[in-house]
Amino acid sequence: MSSESQEFQLDEICDFVNGFAFKPENYIEKSAETYEVFRMGYIGRGGGFKEDSSPVFVSRSNPKLDKYRLRRGDIVIAMTDMKDKVAILGNTARVPQDDRFVLNQRAGLIRVSKPDIVCPIFLYYYSNWKPHVDYLRARANSGVQVNLSTGAIKEAKLLLPPLAEQRQIGSLLSSLDDRITLLRETNATLEAIAQALFKSWFVDFDPVRAKQAGRAPEGMSDATAALFPDSFEESELGLVPKGWRLVPFGQLLSHTIGGDWGSEAPDDKNDVRVAIIRGTDIPDLQSGANSRVPVRYTSQKKLATRKLEDGDIVLEVSGGSKDQPTGRALYLTDGLLGQFDCPVEPASFCRLLRPNTKDIGLLLGQHLTYIYAQGKTWEYQNQSTGIANFQTTHFLETELVAVPDDEVLAEFAKVIRPIVDRAHLTQVQELATLRDTLLPRLISGQLRLPEAETLVKEASSTC
Repeated sequence: MSSESQEFQLDEICDFVNGFAFKPENYIEKSAETYEVFRMGYIGRGGGFKEDSSPVFVSRSNPKLDKYRLRRGDIVIAMTDMKDKVAILGNTARVPQDDRFVLNQRAGLIRVSKPDIVCPIFLYYYSNWKPHVDYLRARANSGVQVNLSTGAIKEAKLLLPPLAEQRQIGSLLSSLDDRITLLRETNATLEAIAQALFKSWFVDFDPVRAKQAGRAPEGMSDATAALFPDSFEESELGLVPKGWRLVPFGQLLSHTIGGDWGSEAPDDKNDVRVAIIRGTDIPDLQSGANSRVPVRYTSQKKLATRKLEDGDIVLEVSGGSKDQPTGRALYLTDGLLGQFDCPVEPASFCRLLRPNTKDIGLLLGQHLTYIYAQGKTWEYQNQSTGIANFQTTHFLETELVAVPDDEVLAEFAKVIRPIVDRAHLTQVQELATLRDTLLPRLISGQLRLPEAETLVKEASSTC
């Protein structure tokens, strides 16, 4: 930290507001007359904003909500941890838009009131600096539900460098975040392209229908179009393109086994260090973040049957909620596995699915993504307790996959594989790692700005 740094108490430089206690009966359908409720799910593990998978909305007509309206750039702090034990207490996210959100309870609004003392962007990064988060967590109330009090947040001590230095640090780190956001958006676009192609070929059978009607299939070469049949036929399981089959999902797998959890520390039984992919990690891994995947210890025997390989699929088989079904899936590539410095396994609430061939695996990966997005995995849920379980055996026996002849399958794999290799994922992780490395070193003063700017320039030129 700069020798000119000064200490301030948070409430000397910021206003703080507790969120509003919305009730479920207040929630209504989304429209132009609603606010989105900013809940804990918008705060990522380790900080940062992420979209909630199940947003809720309230009417704009309530005058009480004016106090809780969020502005672009506001900082929202998690005042407790998530229900699924994800530790986000003390972490913050920046609000991405004006006039979109109102703040829910168990989260607090931090809004800079003294911009001549503190730069809002710098404050956001400072608030996710691990020593600061640890400082706040040490002041949380103990009990069944660990909470940060309003007083603990307002009285937090902040050691701030001069304003000009804050602005430079904030600008440098936000430029990395902007690049990460762009790469993730690009990756999401590629995933959407892959899903659109899968739906066209294997759900709607567009090329077959076009040829049946005497038209040339759109968006493909004559050579590719020639691979598709020009009619349908009845099978024991339903109507399919001529020469294709409807096959139960499980018959397309060579190996499947439940996951592992191992132990937190090495012992006589579990002495192999492994990364464990949980269902809750799947969205992060799809967007390029692997830093929160837990590392544990397992035995050589368990690892031998559970070690993930290129082309494998991890299927979530337990968890979910009343708003979110189980059944999320992640297709593994060498690029994704290479981000870890140890073998990788699925967690005990997940299952390893190993397809018969690499080409079949690409088809199954897209199939799982499609049916989850369509809500079909709700059909395979069994929730006799508070935890939703995926009826894996029933799914493997009854979920039908349209399997084409080898030539069409090979052509699909040739197009899809470069997309699902997710070239940007490694770049996203590299930039995120650089940002998380620079943050503590810049705030502590161990690294000067010119050196950091050089590192950022070098990293950005390769991504």
